[in-house]
Amino acid sequence: MIELTINGTTRQLDIEAEMPLLWALRNELGLTGTKFGCGIAACGACTVHVDGQPVRSCMTPVSAVQNGQITTIEGLAHNAAGNAALTAVQQAWIDHQVPQCGYCQSGMIMAVSALLNENPNPDETAIERSISNVCRCGTYPRVSKAIRSVIATNAASTQGDTV
Repeated sequence: MIELTINGTTRQLDIEAEMPLLWALRNELGLTGTKFGCGIAACGACTVHVDGQPVRSCMTPVSAVQNGQITTIEGLAHNAAGNAALTAVQQAWIDHQVPQCGYCQSGMIMAVSALLNENPNPDETAIERSISNVCRCGTYPRVSKAIRSVIATNAASTQGDTV
């Protein structure tokens, strides 16, 4: 029996310890927002957070994350009170009409969210290094605009706090 804490809820699963986290999420728990892309941790469609860090779930065995706090795209959109609420990154994705086909976008949002949680004002190098997700539709210019808008909003709210 494997015990996982996903989106704040502890779940017991009767699965093999080496099952990739992606398949536990999608097939065992019905959390289909995390996508299968390449199966070799290269594309990023399967990105989730484990203890706040982006992890490619297609190559991560469930045994490696048993003691971690796992957050999927379904669990990202909640405010501190636990109510459904879009994050700043998700709202920026809507405002800048980032998705085209949308397949990679949940993984991209998870990667960007982890980056901005760790560094609210990353430079271009940090963004490029951290966001290695593949988008076959080429939405990178809109992704960049969305990231920049979140950074600008964060900077404006921080300045407002100090005045």
